[in-house]
Amino acid sequence: MPSLRDIQRRIRSVESTKQITKAMQMVAAAKLRRAQQRVESARPYAQKMQEMLQSLAGAAAGLKHPLFEVRDVRRQALVLFTSDRGLCGSYNANLIRRASTLMREGDPQSWLLIPVGKKGYDWFKSRPYPIGECYLDWQGNLDFERVRVITRDLLELFQREEVDRVHVLFTQFISTVSYRITLEQFLPIEPPEGTRQVDEYIFEPTAADIFSRLLPSYALTRVQTALAEALASEHGARMFAMSNATKNAGEMIDTLTLKYNKARQAAITTEMLEIVTGAEALK
Repeated sequence: MPSLRDIQRRIRSVESTKQITKAMQMVAAAKLRRAQQRVESARPYAQKMQEMLQSLAGAAAGLKHPLFEVRDVRRQALVLFTSDRGLCGSYNANLIRRASTLMREGDPQSWLLIPVGKKGYDWFKSRPYPIGECYLDWQGNLDFERVRVITRDLLELFQREEVDRVHVLFTQFISTVSYRITLEQFLPIEPPEGTRQVDEYIFEPTAADIFSRLLPSYALTRVQTALAEALASEHGARMFAMSNATKNAGEMIDTLTLKYNKARQAAITTEMLEIVTGAEALK
């Protein structure tokens, strides 16, 4: 049976852990508010870009562009968005499990994994999957310059025909305690559904010039939106996990305090019995 000193030491240890998890919960909540604002700002812009592409694609039917090119799939790239740090529950485990399941469906060597976030890289670096360029150490923040670099690298990878298709796997933010794992085809850009020419457009400059500017911007918007969704989901998952950890620590402290009080009462009772027994023995 643990002594009173051991129980006190454990109570102090759990109290220190509770302070840490509470602080991490508050930090995650502050970051979540900012990340949620970015998601709410990015979604309308991405929707408008989609509508513009749909409208122009209908007006310029038959236009060919390298980013629309559909090829026989020999090699595919998977851009996996995970976090750089842990302590966010099953957030990373769910993403890694989904990515592993996807790449196991065919030849692992036919995939090129592109990790965005350290946890995904740490998991797959010792496994038989080819790993391409890595984008780590985001510190939970959306860096627009690095988003441009990722988009540029992915476009070049596809246009050099090193891969024939590019997928992105990320979490779509739903609420503070909920997210949805989402797999989307990034390249080639799929022609928008239901495109039809409702108006006649006069392109100035040419339609090809307009698409050469619009499609890279559209690709940049998709990467930026996916990363914003992933970061908001990560902060929400971490806040929820730290909230549960703080609650569990509080319950453990209550249990240990009750155990300490019982042990202390038992020790006092034992001492009183010894005193009474000694007094009786002296009579």
